[in-house]
Amino acid sequence: MSHHGSPMEVVAMGETAIDEDTFEEYLNEMRDHYTADKYHLLEFNCNSFTNDCVGFLTGGSIPSHIKDLPTDFLSTPFGQSLRPTIDAMYRRPAPGAPAPTLPPPQLAQATQAAASASSNPQLAASILQAVAAQAMQTNGPAAPSQYNPLAAPLHIITNPASFQNFLKTHRAAIAFFTSQTCPPCRVIEPTFERLADEKGLKVDRDGAGFAKIDLGIGMGNQVAGEYGVRATPTFIFFLDGKKVEEVKGANAGELRTQVDLLLFQAYPPHPHAGLSTPTIRDLSLNPILFKQVPAFDTMVGKLSGFIDTASWPTSSTQTPAQVKQTLAGVVVPYLKSRFAQPPPAHPPSATPTLIQVWSLATSALAQALPIESLFPVVDIWRLYLLDPAIGDWLATSPPNSPVNLFVPKAIDALQTPSKASRNYILTVLRMLANAFTHTVSSQWLIRGAARESVTQVVVPSLLHDDPTVRTSAASLAFNLAATLQKPRVEALRAGKRWNVETEGEDVGDWEVEMVSAITEAIDRENENEEVVHRLTACLALLIRLSPGWSSNVQPLLEVLQTREILKGKLVQGEGWNGAGGVAKKEVRRLIEEVANKLCTNA
Repeated sequence: MSHHGSPMEVVAMGETAIDEDTFEEYLNEMRDHYTADKYHLLEFNCNSFTNDCVGFLTGGSIPSHIKDLPTDFLSTPFGQSLRPTIDAMYRRPAPGAPAPTLPPPQLAQATQAAASASSNPQLAASILQAVAAQAMQTNGPAAPSQYNPLAAPLHIITNPASFQNFLKTHRAAIAFFTSQTCPPCRVIEPTFERLADEKGLKVDRDGAGFAKIDLGIGMGNQVAGEYGVRATPTFIFFLDGKKVEEVKGANAGELRTQVDLLLFQAYPPHPHAGLSTPTIRDLSLNPILFKQVPAFDTMVGKLSGFIDTASWPTSSTQTPAQVKQTLAGVVVPYLKSRFAQPPPAHPPSATPTLIQVWSLATSALAQALPIESLFPVVDIWRLYLLDPAIGDWLATSPPNSPVNLFVPKAIDALQTPSKASRNYILTVLRMLANAFTHTVSSQWLIRGAARESVTQVVVPSLLHDDPTVRTSAASLAFNLAATLQKPRVEALRAGKRWNVETEGEDVGDWEVEMVSAITEAIDRENENEEVVHRLTACLALLIRLSPGWSSNVQPLLEVLQTREILKGKLVQGEGWNGAGGVAKKEVRRLIEEVANKLCTNA
C-alpha cells in the first residue's frame, strides 16, 4: 500500500542480470535528466522514469495502457480542452493573468469518455480523475521559472533497450540525436516537437514515432554509437525497424520533407486518393428519398376495406376494430400534422406511445393481410421513417420494426415475382430507402443482420421486370453505398487510419457481393437511363476508397469485365431504341470516369 491506497493492478516486469552498483550508477547519470524544471504531469513524469528504468534493466517497457494513456487522453476533446489548464500548472503565468479553468460539471462525464479509450478503463479513469482534480485546483504545485513542455507523442530514450523497444512498436520512427551543449539542436528542437505533434500517432490515425536521444544522458551515447552518430543534431529515419535515411544539421525544410516521405512509404495512400475524378467527387452522399404524400383519408379507407375482408387470426393480440381505431385516431392525425401544407416549420415527432401503438397494430396487420393488401401499411411506414424519432427507434432493433415484419415477406415474394406482389415489393424498397434519412438508422442498416436482410431484397430487385421497381432498388443500393462511403471520405480528409480492420472483414465480403450484383444489373439495363445513372453512382461509391480495393475489388472488376460493360452503355445498342447509347451528358461523364479511372490497374 501507499498513501494512495491499495494498488489497482500489479504487473511483473521480468528479471534483470544487472547488479545494484551498475543500476545506482545509471540512476546517478539520470539525475541531470529527470529534474524538477522538466517535470510535466502528463508528458514527463514518474511513468517516464519507470519506463526508462525498466528498459535499462530488462529491455522491455511498462504496459502500453499506462505508457500511452497521456496520448490517448490528449487525443480526446476533453483532453485537448484540459491541456492548457494542466500546462498552466507547470508554467509561471504572466503577472495578473488568471489561471485557465474548465467548468467542473463537465469533469466526470468527460473524464469517463477519455478513460474509455484505454484497455483498462478503471485504472485510466482513476488516473485521469486525479489529473483533472489536480489541474482544476487554483493552487497547484510551485511552477518553475521556465517551462519547456515535451510534445505528447515524443519519446525520451536513455538506453539501447528502450530504443529497440521503441523501434519494435512503431512502423515509422524518427530518432533525434541531440546534446545539451549543441546550439543548432536548440534551434531545430521546436520544429521537431511540432512535427511530433502533427505527424505522431493519434487515435485512429497513422503516424510516426518520434524519439529524442541526448548523447550526454544515461546510455544515450551508446545508442548513438550503434548507428554511427558522432555529431548533433542528427536525425535517423526508420521503417519497420530498419534505417532508411539520415539527415544531419538543423535543416527544418529537409527534416519535414523526410518525415512526410517516411509516412508515405509506411502508409501509402489509397490508389484512388490522388486520382482526378471531379464527377465522382461531386456526387452527393445524401440519400435518395421517397417523400410523396398520398391522400391519407383515401389510403386509410382502402386499408380499412382490406381489414374488413381479411381472415383475422385468432392468435392476434389486437382485433380489427382496435387496429382501425389506431389508424383513425393515432396514425392519420400524426401524418396530417407532420405533412401539412404548407409544411410546418417544426414538424411534430412521434412519441414513444405513438410508436408503440402503431408497431403493435402493424404486427397484427402483417399477420392478417395477404401481401397484395399489405402495401398501404408499408407506405405509412415509408412516411414514418422520415421522422428522426422513428429512425432512432428503428436502430434499437425492436421486434415489431417494419424491417423485421416486412422484409422477410418481400424476400419470399421476390422468389416468385407476380403482379400481385409488385406493389408490395416496390413500397418495401422505398420504405427502406427512407430509413437512410438519419445517421443512426442508416448506420444500423449497413451492419449485421439488418444489412443482410436489406441485401436479400435489393439484389434480386435490381433485376426485376418492372422498371419502377428497378429504379427504387437502384436508389436503395445507392443509399447503402453512400452510407459506406461517408466515413471513408471523412477519414481521408482527416488523415485518419481507414483499412479493412476498421470496417471489418464482413463489410469487404458484402462489398464484393454488391459490386457483382451492380455490375450485372448495369449490364442488363438497356431501358432506363435513370437506373443506369444510379447504379453507376452506386458502383463508384462502393469501389472508390475501398480498403479491399487491391486484394478483392480490383481483381473482381477484371473478372466481371466491369469496365467493358460500362463502356458498352456509351455505344449503339438495340436496347436503347437505336440511339447511340446513354444520351444524358452527366450520365455519360460519370460512366466514362468510373470506367477509365476506377476500373483500371492504374
